Amino acid sequence: MKRTAMLIIAISAAVATGCSTTKKQAAVVTPDQPQKIVIGDNSATSLDWTGVYHGVLPCADCDGLLTTLTLNKDKTFKRVMVYKGKSDQAFEESGKFSWDNTGSVVMLQGITNSSAYYKVGENQVTQLDMQGKAVEGELADMYILKKTEQVFDPSLTGKKWKLVELNGKPVEQPAGSGKDYFIELDTRETRVNGFAGCNGFFGNYELKAGNRITFSKMGSTLMACPNLSTEQELLKVLETADNYVVSGNTLELNKARMAPLARFVKI
Repeated sequence: MKRTAMLIIAISAAVATGCSTTKKQAAVVTPDQPQKIVIGDNSATSLDWTGVYHGVLPCADCDGLLTTLTLNKDKTFKRVMVYKGKSDQAFEESGKFSWDNTGSVVMLQGITNSSAYYKVGENQVTQLDMQGKAVEGELADMYILKKTEQVFDPSLTGKKWKLVELNGKPVEQPAGSGKDYFIELDTRETRVNGFAGCNGFFGNYELKAGNRITFSKMGSTLMACPNLSTEQELLKVLETADNYVVSGNTLELNKARMAPLARFVKI
């Protein structure tokens, strides 16, 4: 009886020790460690998306929808649209935007009359349809706006400006020619062209913040005319001007804060 009792005690002790060891091992195998957070790459976190995007989108009842979209780091936007061939008026909208759950599409807040969704890619955004889905069909690739350093000003570009004053003196249009002296700044290719009495001229232009403008690589046709003074003077003004002012239907080209070099009226 005594030997049996001792055997029972020994077995109980072994079982207790085994249970204790099992619990201790379990505590070691499953430690309480912080969870690993995985952050996936997306447009919002991986791309340099702040900037200006520009392009001409398809338009059902005009020659193209000239669109400039600016996305700012503080999640505000500005969108300017001009219906080419239909109206010179620029429609401007601004406000805040947010990212969708995937971090690849921005949604412009407060937009109800057109699509407010843009898929953000490398140096470009693609306008989506009213439901935030990709446009399909033959025109799908035409809904892309490209990122650019160029500043776009709808009050200046896409219009024909008639020259009325040059270096402070009124300009008389050539009698009987049927052609006005003018300049016109293209909106899509940042090209300038014009006419000043004899030859047509052309070149590049660049707009920067603060109403700054630069004309470059100017050239012209080579017709010989009796009087080329106005033409030569205008070309020199274009090479000299570094800023502009648009006030209503009037355009002025200036050098620093000097008196206007040239004044034009919108045709």
